[in-house]
Amino acid sequence: MLSQALGVVMLLYLGVALLFLAAGLWAAAALNRLARLLFGAGLAAHTAILLGRWWQSYHLALGHTPLTFFSEKLRLVVLQAPLSNFYESLVFFAWCLPFLAILTFRRYLKDYLGTVVALAACLLLAYASLGGVDSRIKPLMPALQSNWLLIHVVTCFLGYAAFTLGFGVALLYLAQERRSRPSLPPQPQLDLLLYQTTMIGFLLLTIGILTGAVWAEKAWGRYWSWDPKETWSLITWLIYATLLHARLVKGWQGRRIAWLAVVGFMAVLFTYLGVSFLLSGLHSYLT
Repeated sequence: MLSQALGVVMLLYLGVALLFLAAGLWAAAALNRLARLLFGAGLAAHTAILLGRWWQSYHLALGHTPLTFFSEKLRLVVLQAPLSNFYESLVFFAWCLPFLAILTFRRYLKDYLGTVVALAACLLLAYASLGGVDSRIKPLMPALQSNWLLIHVVTCFLGYAAFTLGFGVALLYLAQERRSRPSLPPQPQLDLLLYQTTMIGFLLLTIGILTGAVWAEKAWGRYWSWDPKETWSLITWLIYATLLHARLVKGWQGRRIAWLAVVGFMAVLFTYLGVSFLLSGLHSYLT
C-alpha cells in the first residue's frame, strides 16, 4: 500500500517538474503557482508515507519484543525510524530535497530551478520503486540499534540534499553564463544560492561525521576506522571545505565555485552509491 502511494508521489513530482519546465519556457506565472501547490502536496504525501512506514516498522518490532515501560517504547520508536536500509535511505533522500528547497529558497523555487529539484526527487523515488531495491522491513542488525541512528542519518542526508541543490544551482549558473535566460535568477543570485546551500550542507555533513564517529565508538570500539564510507565522507567534506575556503578567504566566485560544487557532488554520489556497491566495509548493509 505504501509502496503504491510512493509511486503516485513519484509521478506527482514528475508532473511538478514538467509544470515548472513549461512555466520557464513560456514565462507562465499561473503554471508556477500550480507547480508550487502540487509540490507542497507531494511533500505532504511523501511525509505521510515516511511516517506510515515508521509506524509499520515500530509495530513489527513491538510484536517481536513486547515492552512494558514508556521509556522502552520511546527508544524503540527512535530505533525504528525508516532510515536503516538502502530503500529507506532513497525514500528519505528524496524527501529531503523538496523539504530543504522549500525551507531555504522558496522565493526562487520556480521555473528551471523548481524543475531540477522536483526531477531529482522523482528520480530517487523511481530508483527506490522501480530499481529492484528490496523494500521489506527487516529487523535491525546490532550495529544499528543505537540512539545515534536518527541524528547521524538525518544530518548526513539533509547535508547530501543541500549539496544536491547546490549542484543544481551550479548547473543553472553555468547555463546562465553560457546563455542568459530571463526565467533564471541572475548570476549573482545563483552564486549566493550556491554559497548558502553549500554552507548548510557543510554544517550538516560535519554534524553527521561527528555523530557517526561517536556512534562508531559505541558500536565498534573506535571513533574512526578508515572504512570506505568514512574515508569518502571525509573526502567530500574536504572538497566542500576547499570550496568555502576559496570563496570566503580567496574571494572566488562564479564559474570556479560552480565547478567545485559539481566536483563535490560527484564525491557525494560516490560516497552514497559508489561506496555501497563497489567497496566493502562496515556500511555494506546499505545494499
